[in-house]
Amino acid sequence: MNSSEGKLKSSSSELDLDRPNIEDYLPSGSSIQEPHGKLRLRDLLDISPALTEAAGAIVDDSFTRCFKSNPPEPWNWNVYLFPLWCCGVVFRYLILFPMRALVLTIGWIIFLSCFIPVHFLLKGNDNLRKKMERALVELICSFFVASWTGVVKYHGPRPSMRPKQVFVANHTSMIDFIILEQMTAFAVIMQKHPGWVGLLQSTILESVGCIWFNRSEAKDREIVTRKLREHSQGADNNPLLIFPEGTCVNNQYSVMFKKGAFELGCTVCPIAIKYNKIFVDAFWNSRKQSFTMHLLQLMTSWAVVCDVWYLEPQNLRPGETPIEFAER
Repeated sequence: MNSSEGKLKSSSSELDLDRPNIEDYLPSGSSIQEPHGKLRLRDLLDISPALTEAAGAIVDDSFTRCFKSNPPEPWNWNVYLFPLWCCGVVFRYLILFPMRALVLTIGWIIFLSCFIPVHFLLKGNDNLRKKMERALVELICSFFVASWTGVVKYHGPRPSMRPKQVFVANHTSMIDFIILEQMTAFAVIMQKHPGWVGLLQSTILESVGCIWFNRSEAKDREIVTRKLREHSQGADNNPLLIFPEGTCVNNQYSVMFKKGAFELGCTVCPIAIKYNKIFVDAFWNSRKQSFTMHLLQLMTSWAVVCDVWYLEPQNLRPGETPIEFAER
């Protein structure tokens, strides 16, 4: 009995060491006597690490995880699968990638050989020129999708050209626009980019009525709003496409839609794009990776697999504000 009692005492003492001492968290008698309005620097420094850790956990859980790419768990690090993985790398980089680069090069040759004469020789016939340019933009986007071995399934009725309607979609990468554009020549609202992407924006994509903006220019907001209203009222204009999240999200979450697309007085047609990450993660983090490297990543993967849903059109309800409409 004495030995068992000794064990119980020792175990209880070990538990007491792990158990927090409540008295340590209670104010001492001297601190209680101090006036409530007096805050000591020592107390503030004592609680600042805990507050920092708590705030970091809240931010990480609620918002920043929407912009993090979750790499897949490694599956190839064993004796049996590693040789197969090496063979796959050789096949993707030395066989698939050159074939895809050739397909994309042929696509650009066909596109430019047709687009340049159409753009400059048919200026007197705007309707025919716009129709052919629209078809050529859809063609080059199809070549881009083919260069990733894209497997895209479209669900729902194909968008049509109608006045007073705007399409909104979730945003994972700039390839969202390419995947949607190969089916329908949208006029997209997009940030102005530098480099070769900016050159395409200012030349080829201008032909389908795309609208560009610069985040650093304060006046661009008013100009873009005016252009949106004018474009949405035209019956012959290409369907208007907006990514109301305003940034690329990792396709696992969706952040709050900005209200700009929902205060135009138009019918809003939602589009949902969902990528299958079994072969490649299509999320583009523009702060860590250029779009050129992002395309190379897609072209050296096995395939880009995704589903596109054209959802039921929505209208502003009586008494509903644009912010409530965006939230809905």
